This record gives sequence, structure tokens and C-alpha cells, in this order.
Amino acid sequence: MAMRFAAIAIASVLATAGTFVILGPLQGNAETSGAGALKAVSDFDAITDTSARSKAIFEEASRVLTHPRCINCHPATRSPTQGEDKHPHVPLMIASNSSVGPLGLACSACHGAENRPIVGSRMKSIPGNAHWQLAPASMAWQGLTVSEICQQVKDTSRNGNRSHEDLIKHMGEDHLVGWAWHPGDGRSAPPGSQETFAALIAAWVKTGADCPD
Repeated sequence: MAMRFAAIAIASVLATAGTFVILGPLQGNAETSGAGALKAVSDFDAITDTSARSKAIFEEASRVLTHPRCINCHPATRSPTQGEDKHPHVPLMIASNSSVGPLGLACSACHGAENRPIVGSRMKSIPGNAHWQLAPASMAWQGLTVSEICQQVKDTSRNGNRSHEDLIKHMGEDHLVGWAWHPGDGRSAPPGSQETFAALIAAWVKTGADCPD
């Protein structure tokens, strides 16, 4: 345990120089890279039933929502996961109700305002964003079906009191959401782009925001 926290302290100091050095206990599995394409809104024009089209559009958008870059920060518990296999965060972190970690070991102890390269580890970088934090407990997605995620996303009591229009703006303009497509060396990005993803969310709303069965 002492070695683990010593490694965190060293990493935090060296972060000011723009590079992290990660020692023993903080080493993790290298992640794979890769993306893919999202279907465009026009690809669903052939579905004449509006409700069916809405459901199909959300299914496509869910390829982003269920990707490790998103789901790792929407965990079933208050502890984030990491990696393509969504293993427990190393070191163990408890986000608490603040979503930014406990006093003395906040997320910002290692995660800065931008991605940081790493030397001395199989990991290639530590992800970062000026607003790095865990999603609120009400937005936990891990373990849910696509239909359940859909219901949660549009439920104002569980989505940060966001209206449908707010959701479109959040998905399309939020900088932390956009980070997913720029996750740093050693991590795969979700399919498509933030722009295409937001267009799908907008089309889903326009067609009634229906959820898959």
C-alpha cells in the first residue's frame, strides 16, 4: 500500500513536467486502439415507422454509450473501471458523492487537464480533461441493457434534469463527452465522431425518443 501511494505521489510531481512515470503497482494492461464508423441519420430513412426508426437510431447511438470510454465513467458503483475489459480502477478509487474522489486522493491527483504520456509502464498515457470526474450515481449505466440506458438517459430525475434539447447539446458540445474520441495513446475511441453521435441523438429526439424493446 505504501508503495502504491508513493507511486501516485511521484506521478503527481512529474506531471508538472508534462510526463508521468508509473512504477510497479500502478502498471496496467495496455489497451488496444481502434474505432469504426457510426451510421448516418440518413441511413435510417428507409424505416417508415417513426417509432421503429427512433428505436433503431438509439440502438446505433448506444454503440457510443456502451463503449468502454463512456461506460468506465458510468460504473455500477462509485468506483470507476478502466480498460477495454472494464476492470477495477488501479489504484482503487472511490469517487464519493462529489464524483471527484475523496480528500487527499482526488481524481486530479493523477488526472490533469489533458492526456499525459507515460514512461516506464505498459500503459501509454493517463487520460485527462479539465472536468475529469465520475458520472453521478443516478447515471450509472454498467450492467444495464440498451433499453434501460435509454430510459435513464431521458429521465430528468436521473439525467441531471436535462430536457431533450439539453441532451442534444450535452452530447454534441460537452468537452468531457468529446474526450472519448481523443482518449490518448493506448486507448480505443468509440465509433464515429462526437458530431455524428450528436446528430443521432438529435434524430432520436425528433422521432419521439422511443426506446428499444
